[in-house]
Amino acid sequence: MDKPHITCFLRNRGEILLTERGDGTDADADRWSALVSHADGDPDEAAHEAVRGWTDGDAVSFVRRGEPFVVEADRKTRRRIHPYLFDYDSRMDEIGGTDTFEWLPPTEIHHRETVPGLWNAYERVAPTVETVREDGDHGSAYLSVRALEVLRDRAGVLATEAGDETDRWNDLAALAHDLREARPSMVVVENRVDRAMDGVGRTPEAVEESARAGIERAFDADANAAHEAATLLDGTVLTLSRSGTVLDALRQADIERVIVTESRPAREGVGVAETLAKECRVTLVTDAAVAHVLAEHTVDSVLVGADTILADGSVVNKVGTRGIAIAAAREDVSVYAVAANDKITTGDARFEDGDPRDVYDGDAAIDVVNPTFDRTPAELITVVTEDGPLDAAAVEERAARLDALASW
Repeated sequence: MDKPHITCFLRNRGEILLTERGDGTDADADRWSALVSHADGDPDEAAHEAVRGWTDGDAVSFVRRGEPFVVEADRKTRRRIHPYLFDYDSRMDEIGGTDTFEWLPPTEIHHRETVPGLWNAYERVAPTVETVREDGDHGSAYLSVRALEVLRDRAGVLATEAGDETDRWNDLAALAHDLREARPSMVVVENRVDRAMDGVGRTPEAVEESARAGIERAFDADANAAHEAATLLDGTVLTLSRSGTVLDALRQADIERVIVTESRPAREGVGVAETLAKECRVTLVTDAAVAHVLAEHTVDSVLVGADTILADGSVVNKVGTRGIAIAAAREDVSVYAVAANDKITTGDARFEDGDPRDVYDGDAAIDVVNPTFDRTPAELITVVTEDGPLDAAAVEERAARLDALASW
C-alpha cells in the first residue's frame, strides 16, 4: 500500500477548490482532485503543514478530519486516504504545480473525471444535520450556510441516481425538515432552507440549483448587513460572543478600540478578542463587569449579532445581550444588532439551554440554569440588516414575507 494520502478540501463561500493535477502520479495527471499530499509521519501534522504551504496560513482555519478509508487506485495499488476540510478566507490566484484549478460546488465532483474516492473523501468531512445541530462554536449565519450545503449535496447525489421523482422529492423534503429543526433558536436556518425549497420544481436538479443560489445570496446578504452596520460605528465599540457578521462590520468600521466580553460559559469572546487584536486595540472583560465598564469607560456604541429577530423588533441573541442593552440604555449608549433579513420571524422566541456541567459539575444538590440565549426588547436595541436600520414596521413587514416561504 502507498504512503498515506492526505486529501485536503479548501472551502470558500460554500465551494471547494479542485485542481487538475491529480495526486501527482502519472495515472492521475489529468484527473480532478482536491489538494493532495503524502504523509511520512502523523497525517494530521502532514495535512496542516501541506495547507500552510499552499495558502496564507493566517486566512485558513481547520474544520474537521474524516475517517480514513482505503481505495483501489488500480489493480496493483491501494491507497489509504485521510480527508481534511479547511475554511479559507480568500481565493488564491495560483497554486504551486498546476495552472488548472477552479472553485466549484462539491457536487461538481459527480460530473468530472476525478481521482478515485474523491466524493467518498468529501462526504467524510462534509457538513451534516448532526454537525449543524451540535456545532457550539459558530454563529447562526455560518450554520445556515452549512445547512444549505447539506441540502445541496444530497440533491446533487440524487440527481445522479435513477429513481421515482416523488420518492426523491420526499427524501429532500424530509432532509429539509430535519435541517429546519436542527437549531430551533436559529430561525435563519429555517428561513434559508425554506427559501431553497419554496417554489422550485420538485426535482433534485432544481433543489440543488436553488440551494447553490441560496448560499450565494446568504453570503451577499451577510456582507451587506455588515457594511451597513460599519457605517454606524466609530470610537470604542463593545461586543459579546462570536458573530461572523459582527466581525466583518468591526473590520470595516473606522474605530479605535473594541471591548469584548468573555461570553461565558463557552468563552467564545476570548477567541474574538484574539482575532481582533491583530487589527486594532482590544480589551477583554468579564461578563459581570459590563455594566461597570459602560458606566466608567468611554463606549460609543454596542454591536452584537442576532440569532433571531422577532416580528416586534426584539432580538434573541447570546445570553448577556439583554443585560448589556439595559446597562447601555442607562448610559445613553446606542445598541445595534446586525443580521440579515433572513433572521426575522413571525414565530415566538425559542431558547436553548447549555450543558449544566458547564456551570457546575460538583456533587452538591444544586439546580443549574444555563440559558444559551436571551431576548432583548425592541426599545433597547436597533436592528440593522442589509437594508440598513429598520423600524418596527419594517421588521414586521419582512417577517410576514419570510413566513410565506414555509408554504412548501
